[in-house]
Amino acid sequence: MHKHMNRCEWCGTDALYVRYHDDEWGVPCHNDQKLFEMLILEGAQAGLSWLTILRKRENYRKALDQFQFEKIATYQDDDFMRLMGDPGIVRNRLKITSTIQNAKNVMEIIDTFGSFDDYIWRFVDHKPLTNTWKSVKDVPAHTAHSDAMGKDLKKRGFNFVGTTICYSFMQAVGMVNDHTVNCFRYEQIKGMY
Repeated sequence: MHKHMNRCEWCGTDALYVRYHDDEWGVPCHNDQKLFEMLILEGAQAGLSWLTILRKRENYRKALDQFQFEKIATYQDDDFMRLMGDPGIVRNRLKITSTIQNAKNVMEIIDTFGSFDDYIWRFVDHKPLTNTWKSVKDVPAHTAHSDAMGKDLKKRGFNFVGTTICYSFMQAVGMVNDHTVNCFRYEQIKGMY
């Protein structure tokens, strides 16, 4: 943990949150499994705080075979019941059903586009968008890019992919650099592409 560094205000002082901000948030990701994980976790967050999901993340990884979508796509009723009974994750019927369905949809996207990475990064022409926000208050909840992504994912049968969820996902996986300009990570992440 980097002490006395300027950070985006949203991460506060919780050690887990700060580590997520410093090491992961906004870093361009091109790994299909990790992209799938982040899409599912962002969807799981709907109606909850991101910190709640972050604290359950390791439980999610255990419960969902490390987010191997090939395995999740084959889940049957007994897997669904196991997940519904797992106190380590958000036990929401719609979110769990959607996770299994979204895994199947990712498999179809890979058949069509070669990788989930290639498909998802098309929404930003395969290069991160760099913003210049001075304050967290300036950051939008969604953009035309996330609108397009959400619409296309829904058309392909995905759930929990509204434009706000899609924008949070884009921020998390580095499709957009939304670190505020005074944050020490802003320039570091710009240097990654």
